[in-house]
Amino acid sequence: MKIGITCYPTYGGSGVVATELGLALADRGDEIHFISYDLPSRLALPRQGVYFHEVVAPTYPLFVSPPYTLALATKMAEVAANVHLDLLHVHYALPHAISAILAREMSDGNGVRLKVVTTLHGTDITIVGQDRSYLPITRWGIEQSDSVTAVSRYLTEMTLRELGVRRKVETIPNFIDPDRYRPDGASAFARTLVPEGEVAVMHISNFRPVKRIADVLAVFDRIRQKVPARLLLIGDGPQRSMAERVARQRGFADRATFLGNVAAVETVLPIAKLLLLPSDAESFGLAALEAMACGVPVVGTAAGGLPEVVADGACGFLKPVGDVEGMAEGALALLEDPVLWKQFSVEARRRAVEEFPTGEIVSRYRSLYEATLG
Repeated sequence: MKIGITCYPTYGGSGVVATELGLALADRGDEIHFISYDLPSRLALPRQGVYFHEVVAPTYPLFVSPPYTLALATKMAEVAANVHLDLLHVHYALPHAISAILAREMSDGNGVRLKVVTTLHGTDITIVGQDRSYLPITRWGIEQSDSVTAVSRYLTEMTLRELGVRRKVETIPNFIDPDRYRPDGASAFARTLVPEGEVAVMHISNFRPVKRIADVLAVFDRIRQKVPARLLLIGDGPQRSMAERVARQRGFADRATFLGNVAAVETVLPIAKLLLLPSDAESFGLAALEAMACGVPVVGTAAGGLPEVVADGACGFLKPVGDVEGMAEGALALLEDPVLWKQFSVEARRRAVEEFPTGEIVSRYRSLYEATLG
């Protein structure tokens, strides 16, 4: 099968999942064509059966901004015609599903109707909550797709409820490669990040307001007063400067290390004792799943799709949004009790590997493609 995949090429979870899915399909013999404005962060080329097509949006004085949606649609149709794609799998409704539908319409004259599979990751739905003017086109993109999936039951239900979508949305969760993410996978560099006698507490995100970075710092501030600890923050975004400032104001700038975007997070995660994820909501929580596969318990919020990933009281603790005290108590309960931490660590690894296996979930996508093609 020849499959075109479009995702945002940045360090976010959707791009990671789209890339890992494409690579797994290529390993099974499919031909994968990534179509985006830049090479996805997790995609290393050359690789057998995997190709990349760059989208360049033209810049004209007449345009307020480059028309990326139209440029993407044009490139999709061009690739589909040149390599005879069977379908396009796009990650995010806006603008990717819209571009794919346009490409499908442009391809109709070739005698083969290009199919469009859209996977929802969360921001494409929550943006409607922030600006209702996007509701009609988001709903249209979802309903005009040939098949639609969402990464959690929470997101599936939210899509049907908030957007009023009247079609089937299949829940297919994210997955993890247990050979890549494992407790003994720390690099030599990662092991230099935490001095002997200290424990590493980690946070991974794009530093947007929804991630509640201030709560990460507040929870760590309480942890460090009871346990010799160091905070490692992976990622970048609009609230990184604020986080650095707060760390200085609270007096623990020397114990907070900002690593920026890290492509190979699996080489750093295993040194952590905990992952903090106090978000307003997570559509799924890929960072939590990656941490769990590395044997790292998760302390976060019982919001969105995170409870579908983290079993509260078994491989982590989930508290109400904003409950800094509760999250700090949960973190300290694990950090101060090595036996309990080990129990949670083992269960986290087991749950990640057994409940979210690459092979089974990739097979579900492959079956969906076959059903979509009829």
